[in-house]
Amino acid sequence: MATGLDLFIRKGYASTKISDIAQHAGMSVGLLFHYFESKEKLLDELVTTGISNAMSIMVPTDIEPLHFFENTVKQTFHEIRNRTFNAKMFVLMNQVLYNEATPQSIKDKAESFNAFAPSIQMIKKGQAIGTIRKGDPHALAVAFWCALSSIATEVALYPDTPCPECEWIVDILRKK
Repeated sequence: MATGLDLFIRKGYASTKISDIAQHAGMSVGLLFHYFESKEKLLDELVTTGISNAMSIMVPTDIEPLHFFENTVKQTFHEIRNRTFNAKMFVLMNQVLYNEATPQSIKDKAESFNAFAPSIQMIKKGQAIGTIRKGDPHALAVAFWCALSSIATEVALYPDTPCPECEWIVDILRKK
């Protein structure tokens, strides 16, 4: 899976051949087919993994909203620094959504996960208690998640990139 992930984000889904994945993984194409019956099934499994990782962050909680977002940034930065697979998943999930070569069933699966909806609710809650700035909750969620995703993408593609301070990202939401 790690080899497929790396090739998909570097070459793109359409340009990656099953033989490329097998070669880079150090196995025969036949053995790779033992694990995944097609390149599409491998991509589907990667997207399933990406969604389950992302959903683990978005579990409903009673924690104060700003603390939730602080914890989310800390956890995400820890993951992308210590597990390159997770950083690369940010790249893949964005490519899956926007690449025309992505099979529609996989694109639909990726679109089924929406980090914005639960974030919007948390932002509204934070605005009501006065810890999160005023403004359109959807726009604030977009700003927060796009910043986090872009940083993860940069770290995935350029591992020596320094992560910003967690507070800088949370400041997108923090009431001043």
